[in-house]
Amino acid sequence: MAPLISIVGASGVGKTTLARALCKAHHFILAYEQHAERPFQALFKQDAKYALANQLDYLLYRAEQERELRNGDMPALMDGGLDLDFHGFTRLFHAHGWLTDEEFGLCRRFYEHTRSLLPPPDLIVSLSISDEVIRQRLASRSRINIASSEDTSLFNSFVEEWLDSMPASRLLRLGVSGESANYRKSVQAILEKLK
Repeated sequence: MAPLISIVGASGVGKTTLARALCKAHHFILAYEQHAERPFQALFKQDAKYALANQLDYLLYRAEQERELRNGDMPALMDGGLDLDFHGFTRLFHAHGWLTDEEFGLCRRFYEHTRSLLPPPDLIVSLSISDEVIRQRLASRSRINIASSEDTSLFNSFVEEWLDSMPASRLLRLGVSGESANYRKSVQAILEKLK
C-alpha cells in the first residue's frame, strides 16, 4: 500500500502550490480537487439546493482518489482530501444552513463509513497563513470559490477540531506566511518528516 500525504488548510492557503513544489523535489503522484470537473459545484454556486449533491460528490470523488493512490506503487499527495472535505467544507455547509441536520448526518455517515474502509493519511500537512493573504488570493482566483475569505476562521475552527484528534506523529503544522514562492522551507520540512 502506497504512503499517502494529505495537505490541508483553508481555501487560498497554498495547498496546490506546495503540492506542485513537492512533486518537483521528489517523486510523488498527485491528486487534485478538480473543481471544474465536479458536476455540482457550479450548480451549487448558483443554487444552494445542490449543496448535498455537491458534498456527496466530493466525498465520493476524494475517497475514489484515495483508493486509487493507495493501490499505486509511488508515494502519493492529496491537495485537500476526504477528511478536509468533510471536516472543513461539509461542516461549513451545515453551519451556513446549506445542509439540513439530516443531510449533514447523511454526509457524516458516508464519511465515517468510508474512512473505516480506507486508512487515514500517513501524514497530514496542515498549512496556515494570514487572513489578509487568503483574502488577496481568493479575490484573484478565476475558479469557483466555495468558501469565502469571511469563512476562514470558522473553517479553520472545524479543521483544528479534527486535527486535534489526530496522533501527533501523523501531523506536521506549517506556517507559510513567510514562505518563498517555491515553498523551499516547507518542502524541506516535509521531506525531513518523511525520513
